[in-house]
Amino acid sequence: MARKPKPFVLYIKMTYKETTEWMFSQLPMFQMQGATAYKKDLTNTLLLVEHLQHPETKFKSIHVAGTNGKGSTSSMIASILQEAGYKVGLYTSPHLKDFRERIRINGEMISEDFVVDFVAQNKTFFEANQLSFFEMTVGLAFDYFAKHKVDVAVIEVGMGGRLDSTNIITPLVSVITNIGFDHTQFLGDTLSKIATEKAGIIKSNIPVVIGEYSDETKPVFIAKAKQENATIYFAQDAPEVNYECDLLGDYQVHNMKTVLQVLKLLQSQFNIKEQHVKSGLKNVISNTGLLGRWQILNKSPLSVCDTAHNSHGLKIVLNQIQKHSFATLHVVLGVVNDKDLDSILPLFPKSAKYYFCKPNVTRGLDAEILKQKGGEYGLFGKAFNSVSEAYEDALINATENDFIYIGGSTFVVAEIV
Repeated sequence: MARKPKPFVLYIKMTYKETTEWMFSQLPMFQMQGATAYKKDLTNTLLLVEHLQHPETKFKSIHVAGTNGKGSTSSMIASILQEAGYKVGLYTSPHLKDFRERIRINGEMISEDFVVDFVAQNKTFFEANQLSFFEMTVGLAFDYFAKHKVDVAVIEVGMGGRLDSTNIITPLVSVITNIGFDHTQFLGDTLSKIATEKAGIIKSNIPVVIGEYSDETKPVFIAKAKQENATIYFAQDAPEVNYECDLLGDYQVHNMKTVLQVLKLLQSQFNIKEQHVKSGLKNVISNTGLLGRWQILNKSPLSVCDTAHNSHGLKIVLNQIQKHSFATLHVVLGVVNDKDLDSILPLFPKSAKYYFCKPNVTRGLDAEILKQKGGEYGLFGKAFNSVSEAYEDALINATENDFIYIGGSTFVVAEIV
């Protein structure tokens, strides 16, 4: 019997700028809006991948969750696999400058045309099912990796794990970098509750690598791994490693140990040699385009930005600043409005000069409110209308022997890199 011809469908195509603007405005987006965009359910994602004919089953993957270090760890793994000659997909979030940073193959961002066509072809479906920005972006990434036949894709979890849209893949290895307090309104207010959400990516008979653990989180991981019959590896217990890496933050030592444990588990499926590990770690930035990790913006005065934005990450970064010798520390600080300021502001030194600013997103906290709250913790300075104004003022006031740190939020960093 002759097959019926497919009905002719006319897609109305927008430009790339119109497409991304539509995505940001029409679709709930956690990064911009916060809680209203968070969906505690995988139903929509499962509907979408069925609609796309299950792209997630058409490539091998590595799944990376954790409070901090997900992006760096994912990028290191991708860089090493690239150096070993493989075609590697990399899905990360959020983006800093361009939406396309989230989806790359061997460091190359997804093309504008692919994004435009994907949205044009599926827009009716998105609207009918009220898909969130994140669900749709995950669908786009998986479709892109499947169509371009990647050898493997490194998939970073957006938030949490158990109910994250990415959690429909069956990876070769699951990775949980560490557990700290962040997004507590969604993931829980104790480390064990947060660990339970992250442990939701542990799959039946799939090995899992835990980067860092504590007395509170270790039992959660062990119990879930046992339940899933998954072999568990604790990278924290491995001996110290000493590789040169172009990601300069102190915290990269922990991420590196995690990465090396993951590579051991991939050896049976991929031909990864020592030279690939060395060159992969040396060239993470050029291979993957990762930005904003202890990134030096200026040498004199030394100016560094970092995307650390919760107490776990900020402690490490602020500690690293103190290892430098400088006359005065200038801090350009901005946060989002759902940030628990009582957990992060006490970490900052009272002796620094502060330049409070509001990142240019809906969720950005007003600079005057941040200044007032900072004052309660002995952090004094001026409020500015934008991140760039605050940074420019810090550059004017700082001498060449000073240190300027820019951070508090990914969105603050996005405006100056």
